[in-house]
Amino acid sequence: MSVSMHKISVPVFIRGLNVLAGLLDKAEAHAAEEKIPLDDLFNARLAPDMLPLSGQIQRVSDTSKNAIGRLTGVPAPSFPDEEKTFSELRERIAKTIAFLETVKPSDLEKSEERDVAINFGKLKFTFTGDDYLLKFALPNFFFHVTTAYDILRNQGVAVGKVDYLGPYS
Repeated sequence: MSVSMHKISVPVFIRGLNVLAGLLDKAEAHAAEEKIPLDDLFNARLAPDMLPLSGQIQRVSDTSKNAIGRLTGVPAPSFPDEEKTFSELRERIAKTIAFLETVKPSDLEKSEERDVAINFGKLKFTFTGDDYLLKFALPNFFFHVTTAYDILRNQGVAVGKVDYLGPYS
């Protein structure tokens, strides 16, 4: 039995975005309990040359919606990276999920064969759709989900593996 491109993309992206929303809830509760300004968490980073928490969430959003856009040929919505609050980050997550929920399995039929070109400055690659999803988009998506989790954990937010994995429903 084969696994569809839809099954290994859209629900996976939605699940990761929902995990991020849950992590933000825990971060806000932690900030309130410890009387930490939310901006401290919003702007926290693991290293000076890494994106802060807000940037990690923006990349998760961009990676998921743009991957689906590249695989379907449907333009993904563009969200400028202007979020300044946790509420705005949640709104971005919700808008990304709303876009992903419009994608039907039929929209991704034969996308494993589609050529996907990636051009980021000096990085230029062309993948087949399945290689793009499995070797580039999903690893990039999970890198940023994990980094957001790690930033919060590093800042003392009580999150653990169960929070990262999320509910199984």
